[in-house]
Order: sequence, then C-alpha cells, then structure tokens
Amino acid sequence: MRVALMLLALVVTVFLPLPAAASGHGPVFGLTTPTNSKGGWSLDIGLMGRSGAADNGVMSRTMLSYGITEDFQLSATFPYVFSSAPLAPARGTSMMSATSDFEGIAAWRFHRRGTRVGTRVESTAYAGLIFPGAQRPKGMLGNLKRAPGVYTAVATGMASRSHYVWVGVGNVHFAERDADQRPNLFTYSGVWGYRPPALRKDYPHWDWRLFVELTGEISNKVRMDGSRMAGTGGHQIFLGPTVLGIYKNYAIEGGVQFPAFRDVGASFQHERFRFAVNFSHFF
Repeated sequence: MRVALMLLALVVTVFLPLPAAASGHGPVFGLTTPTNSKGGWSLDIGLMGRSGAADNGVMSRTMLSYGITEDFQLSATFPYVFSSAPLAPARGTSMMSATSDFEGIAAWRFHRRGTRVGTRVESTAYAGLIFPGAQRPKGMLGNLKRAPGVYTAVATGMASRSHYVWVGVGNVHFAERDADQRPNLFTYSGVWGYRPPALRKDYPHWDWRLFVELTGEISNKVRMDGSRMAGTGGHQIFLGPTVLGIYKNYAIEGGVQFPAFRDVGASFQHERFRFAVNFSHFF
C-alpha cells in the first residue's frame, strides 16, 4: 500500500502542474460510449485497489489509446500488481481490468444521434484479447495454468450538458489449458451522472462531473484438473460515487464502491470495498 501511495503522489506531481482540451471522458467503473477523436491519442495511468476481509489487492495500469476514426479506437493496457488478495473474479473498470493480464481492446461507436442541442444518444461495442501476465494472484486463481481470453462488451446511453446515463454489459471468456480454466465473467453496469451548474467551467478552470455507478459481476466455477471447484463462482453487485474533473486536455477521475449484494463462493474472501483513481492526458 505504501508503494501504491508513492506512485499516486508521483502521478499527481507529474500531471497536475502541466497546462491542460479534453472533449470528454467517462465514469470510473461502468461501461460507457465515448471514443477518441480521429488521430487523437490518450494516455491513462490508473491505480486500483480491492480491500478484502484479510488481504488487500492494489495495482496500477497504463493504457494507451488511439482514435483511428472518430468512432473507432484501439487501446492497449499494461499492468503492475503491488499486492493481491484471494478475491472473487472482477473486471475492476470497464477498460482496465483488475488482473495482471495484458489487454488489447477495440472500441466501435456504431450508433450516434443528436436529439437536440448539446444532447446525444450513442452506442459502442468493444472486443479485445487478453494475455496472461507474469504476476499471479493469491489463492486458487493463482494456481491455475492460464491461457489467453477474449473480452466483449456493449454500452449505450445519453449524454447532455448536464445529465449522463449509460448502461452496458460485458463478458470475459478464457481458453482452457491442460484441463485448467479461469472462470467466465459476465458483467453489467449502470451509470448516472450530473454536471452541476456551479462546476461547469471553461479553461483555465476545472470542469467537474459527479456520478453514481453500479456494477454487477457473475462468474462461474473455477475449473482445475478438469473438475469444477466447489466454493467458487458467484454474483456480486457494487455501488458507489465517483467524480471526474477535466482541465483542457487533462482529466482526473476517481471513486469508491461498496458491496450492495454479495453471494460468492467460500474459497474467496469477502470484498469490503474497491477504489480506482485514473489520470488521463489527451494529445
């Protein structure tokens, strides 16, 4: 945890003093629809944590994204795990998972329609490949022989100058290796956001948005040596507030979620809360 806090302090020191025009960004945990502009790059540095009943998991992820067109984006994420805990499978955030895997994800905004001035309705589909990293989590999941996986998702919603609503579903499927297989993970999310009039500012001021985010995760049982393991699998729902601030072409967002429903196998520790902080630079 001390190392993670040192990393967070370093990122804040590097990012905040710089002159900063981000056109938009999404919530922290839930699926959303924005993509980079054509020819636009973005660099994200995220810090994520999950607090278990006995152990904590803390990690960082770096994501580099490029907009091939204004509606098609490619992203690659690179992890580093500071500490892990035997917690139930979870996605963490929609574009940066809470695992030690490397990921490459394509986003295609296949529907976009302006309903009135300042309001739009749009939908985005995601598909990507997942490759196991060298670091392993604690517990049963860390003992499996791991194989690559596939990530698919779709999100739809409405964004205006003051209100935001997004819903989405996603799925992670891993291949089998030597009769071992990591569990499939189905996720769903709902996000409501509000941009308070008092915080709607233009550069050189920060522009802020507030969100309430719900995420659900359903995983099947771990397969080890060809057998489905008892005490694995389950369903949990997390809910909590997040905040997003944009300053020219820089953004900072963060939030925390707490369990609203939990029914997971006894092989996993109960998760008390999770948090995420992300710094973005658009160029």
